[in-house]
Amino acid sequence: MAIDQVHDLQQVYRKILHSMSRPGTISSLSEVAEHIDFNLTCNDATFLSAMTFLDAEVTFHILSKDKQNLIEKISEYTSARYAPISEADFVIILREDTDAAIQNALEQCKNGNLIDPQQSSTWIIESTLLSNTGELTLTGPGIQHTSQLHTSFSPSMWQVRNERTKEYPLGIDLIFADDAAQIVCIPRTTSVKMMGVS
Repeated sequence: MAIDQVHDLQQVYRKILHSMSRPGTISSLSEVAEHIDFNLTCNDATFLSAMTFLDAEVTFHILSKDKQNLIEKISEYTSARYAPISEADFVIILREDTDAAIQNALEQCKNGNLIDPQQSSTWIIESTLLSNTGELTLTGPGIQHTSQLHTSFSPSMWQVRNERTKEYPLGIDLIFADDAAQIVCIPRTTSVKMMGVS
């Protein structure tokens, strides 16, 4: 593996932090993605995001079935432990996952509580090509006025996400990753409205 565990992943961390503090801002991880020298069953940005945030102190869940090789590779490189959806600190969603499976996972995942709101899950979600011309209007901290966004999340999935984040500080944080090694973040503090939905 040609990725520099310090330099490259620090660069990825800074890019994700930039996008998390400015929701809707798309950042490119393509420069680091070029250093990945093996085949993965997920896209490069998904793997880099997992490599950056996972360690021996956290747990993760991959929604897709029959992904033992990917589970083992992530565990090997990060020392993170695999856990059920209801216990996982990080949830990884691949392009093959169905809307029904994702919605079910959204309803079951850790959402924090008023005493420990940080005991919630962060999602890393593979998406179609991300763009700032889309069906979503974002408002909230880190956004000057509004921001437009397109992801692969369906309206029904956004509705479940919005339901789970309506009692701040409870909620989940989302990192979307596309095949062009781009990422965009939607923290729990961001209000997401869908075009044509009041």
